[in-house]
Amino acid sequence: MAVEHETTNLRVLMFPYLAYGHFTPFLELAKKLSDRGFFIDFCSTPINLSYIKKKMPHKYSCSIQLVEFHLQDLPELPPHYHTTNGLPLHIQSTLYKALMMEKPQFYQILKDQKPNVLVFDIMQPWAVRVASSLNIPAIRYCIASAATCCYFGHLQLKPGVEFPFTALYLKDYEKEIERHIELEVEEEGERIMLLNSSRAIDAKYIDYLSEIGQTNILPTGVVIQDLEDAGDLEETELIKWIGKKKEHSTVYVSFGSEYVLTKEEMEEVAYGLEVSNVHFIWVVRFPREEQVVNLEEALPRGFLDHIGERGRIVEGWAPQARILKHAIIGAFVTHCGWNSSLESIEFGPMNARLVVENGIAMEIARDGNGKLHRGYIAETIKEVIFGEKIGEDLRRKVNSLRENIRLLREEHMDGVAEAIKQLREKKNQSKNA
Repeated sequence: MAVEHETTNLRVLMFPYLAYGHFTPFLELAKKLSDRGFFIDFCSTPINLSYIKKKMPHKYSCSIQLVEFHLQDLPELPPHYHTTNGLPLHIQSTLYKALMMEKPQFYQILKDQKPNVLVFDIMQPWAVRVASSLNIPAIRYCIASAATCCYFGHLQLKPGVEFPFTALYLKDYEKEIERHIELEVEEEGERIMLLNSSRAIDAKYIDYLSEIGQTNILPTGVVIQDLEDAGDLEETELIKWIGKKKEHSTVYVSFGSEYVLTKEEMEEVAYGLEVSNVHFIWVVRFPREEQVVNLEEALPRGFLDHIGERGRIVEGWAPQARILKHAIIGAFVTHCGWNSSLESIEFGPMNARLVVENGIAMEIARDGNGKLHRGYIAETIKEVIFGEKIGEDLRRKVNSLRENIRLLREEHMDGVAEAIKQLREKKNQSKNA
C-alpha cells in the first residue's frame, strides 16, 4: 500500500556523474524523494537525459525536471561521448576534465534553478564549492557500498593501521587498485553523505565509515530501478525459451552496462558455461567503436552449436531486473558492480567479498595473475545450481536479506528526506538570525 506524503515545496538539484551506474541510482533516489513531495531538478548531459526520458514514468513529469548540462565539443569528445557508456578507456580522463571545465555553467544552473539543496556525486567534489559560493547546502551521494568506501577510506585516513574487518581484503594481483583510488575529502558542504545501501547489508561498515570520515552516513535503503520501469519481457523468442525452463535451473550472466570482456575472458566464460552443462542467459557487449559482424566471430568456434537450446546469448541490453525476478534464475554471474549486486539481492538470487561475507554469493576464483579460468567458472556454477546444500543455503540467505532490506527501506528513505528538510530549516534560521 502506497504511503501518502505531503508536498514540501522543497527543491533539490541532483548532479550525478556521467555514468549509467551513477545516474541510475540518482534517478531512483529522485523518484523516492518526489514520492515524498520534493521537486527535483535532474542535471546531466543531453545524451544521458535522452536515455532518462525513456525511463521516466509519466507520473513524475511534473515533479522531476530534466536540466541540460553541456560539455564542450572537443575533437576527441563529440556529443555522443558525453557519457561513459561506450566511451573508450583512453578518453575517460578527457571526459572528466571536460566536466570540470564547466564549473561556470554549473554555477549558472544553480543560480537559475535556485535549489534548496544540492545532492552531488562524490566523483564531482568540486560541485560543493560552487554550491557554497551561492550559499546552497550540499550533500554528497555515494553509489558504492559502504564496505568499499570504508576500506579505501581507511587506507587513506589511517595509513599503516590494519583494517579492522578481515572479510575485506585485496589479493596480490588486485593491489594495483590502491594506487588509483583516492577519496577527495572536501571541507566545505554538510557533514552528511547519502549511501545507496542498507544497514541490513553493511551496518558495521556504515558505522566505521561514519567514524573515520567524521560524517553522518545516511543509507538510502537500496534504491534500484522499479520493475515497472525495467523493461518488459515481451512475447519474444527469449521469453518463450524461459517459459520452458525449471525453477532455479538457469544462470544469468552479465558484467554490467559498461564493462567489456576481453577476447580471452569471453572465451573462458564461454567454455565455462559450456562445461558447466547448465541452462544460461548471457548478455554480451562490445565496444561502441568495434563493429562485430557476427556474434559467432567473437565466441569460440562451434560454441553456439555445442550449447544448442541450453543457452541464449543476448547482445547489448537485457531487462536485467525482470530476468532476475523470474523463478528460473538460480544464480547470477556478475562483475559485482554495486547496482547489479543490489538487483540480484532484490530480484533474484570491494562488493564481491561483501556479498560473500553476507553468505549470499560464491566468488569465482582466479589464478595468481587475476585471470579467469573456465574450470573455476564451471565448478562454481555447478556448485550453486546442482549442489543442493550450497544452492539452497544461498537462496535462503538471499531471501532473508531481501526481507530485512525491505523492512528498513521506508525508514532509511524517511531519514534522508528528514535530513534534507532540516538543512533547509537550518539555512532559514541562519538567514533570520
